[in-house]
Amino acid sequence: MIASGTRVLVETKPIDFRKGAEALLALVRDAGADPFAGTLYVFRSKRKDRIKIVWWDGSGICLFTKRLDEAGFCWPRLEDGVIRLSSAQLMALVDGMDWTRIHAPRRRRPQSLG
Repeated sequence: MIASGTRVLVETKPIDFRKGAEALLALVRDAGADPFAGTLYVFRSKRKDRIKIVWWDGSGICLFTKRLDEAGFCWPRLEDGVIRLSSAQLMALVDGMDWTRIHAPRRRRPQSLG
């Protein structure tokens, strides 16, 4: 489970999936971000069927990989840059679901009883 305040950044362009954790963190660093800030960095393959997530957990580099057997992941449009996801959207993405349908609940204003 990912804490709700965890920052999640998704690279929108595919990467060379032969890269390991250190090479992915080097990409993060070369893009000007701090790879040791606790942010989860998400990368995609060209075929849309594989995902890699790399992060620093405070004691070491972690790498999560997944390949879907049938359908591909629901990825954002290909463009330069990164997008930010909520932890709930990331969990939907990893499960192969359409993460764009996940939204934060709307806050209601308290109603007076009088």
